[in-house]
Amino acid sequence: MLKVAKFGGSSLADAHQFEKVRKIVRSDPARRVVVVSAPGKRSSDDHKITDLLYLCAAHIEYGVSCESIFQMIRDRYEEIKKDCGLKTDLSRDFDQIWVHMQHGMAREELASRGEYLSARLMADYLGYDFLDAALWLKFRFDGTVDKEASYAALRRAAEGRNVVIPGFYGAMPDGRIRTLTRGGSDITGALAAAALDADLYENWTDVSGILMADPKIVENPAPIRHITYNELRELSYIGAKVLHEGTVFPVREKNIPLNIRNTNEPEHPGTLIMENIQDEAGGSPITGIAGKKGYCVITVGKTGMSSETGVLRRILEIIESHGVNVEYIPSGIDILSLVMAEEKAQGCLYAMLGEIQKEIAPDSIKVTEHMAIVAAVGRRMVSSPGVSGRIFATLGENGVNIRMITQGPEEINIIVGVEEKDFAQAIRVLYNTFMKEK
Repeated sequence: MLKVAKFGGSSLADAHQFEKVRKIVRSDPARRVVVVSAPGKRSSDDHKITDLLYLCAAHIEYGVSCESIFQMIRDRYEEIKKDCGLKTDLSRDFDQIWVHMQHGMAREELASRGEYLSARLMADYLGYDFLDAALWLKFRFDGTVDKEASYAALRRAAEGRNVVIPGFYGAMPDGRIRTLTRGGSDITGALAAAALDADLYENWTDVSGILMADPKIVENPAPIRHITYNELRELSYIGAKVLHEGTVFPVREKNIPLNIRNTNEPEHPGTLIMENIQDEAGGSPITGIAGKKGYCVITVGKTGMSSETGVLRRILEIIESHGVNVEYIPSGIDILSLVMAEEKAQGCLYAMLGEIQKEIAPDSIKVTEHMAIVAAVGRRMVSSPGVSGRIFATLGENGVNIRMITQGPEEINIIVGVEEKDFAQAIRVLYNTFMKEK
């Protein structure tokens, strides 16, 4: 069995966190491939190493000395090295980075050194081999990952070895360092798991899995024990802060389960994400509840609209021409609504309305602003009659006025539009109603 274990910045913030990582890795011999981020914050008023590296890059760009910031970074790693009793000498690495910085080191390469140095220390601490991500994670010139080349390179490099890999970066065809977007170490781990056909991809962070609702709205929401990739995608899209979007695709393609775990609470099973889950009888039909504020809705009404070819297409073309994305389209026979982000539509709203009026000649056109979207997501809803009725009744009984309703054809989600003032109340009501069945 092979597990790829990725540890985030909070798991590597200091020597104490390094020790937790070592205990976790050593507790299971299947954890033979470890992917690490750069050290994160040790406290709320601390700095992430990656942020400090980007700050150095900004200073260099504007011709301002960053020597004191670079020394902070150096001291942080030396402190971890000393407290962990490691022998790895990073002096040469830091000296080379500093010299390179004075001669125009690329921003992406400088930012990547946080993960590089973190992996050097962790490899020493675990007694694993250090494997530089630049040796296997291959980018094309257009900035996309060349999966075929990357997977083959990692299989060759990692065969028969226990390795620690720095996350967040790889190499362009000409050898230049290329970074992923922030949080990209999650993607590195997923790509490594897919390349090696791992049995499990573990993503270790500072939370015990995915929560059923936003803890800023619901007090102590329960964690989700099992969730499908489809459900995760729905919750992420509607606003749940879960994983870097690119993390899911590599492991899903290979049907590899993804387990989100807490480095500070390693006994907790966390959340297991799989393609399909065999559920036991009973339990809540809803897996999670999420939502977002900041929407507006354009509602267009016209008699005979349903029999007029191309109306929706023409309206969408008008909106698209202004660079605005339509996220939901609830509709009736002679009426349709287009839900979009208010921020995106603000500067061109009246222009779009004018063009729709001219092109479609509707009987009515109306704009509703300050809307919020709330979604109940669950794979069991399709086999649980009456869920939508209970949602609508519960919200109504608690004074939440539903302004819009839409449901996906696979019946994995039920989405309601409410006024922003009712947003938090709607989420709390749904959570309290359906959590009783958990």
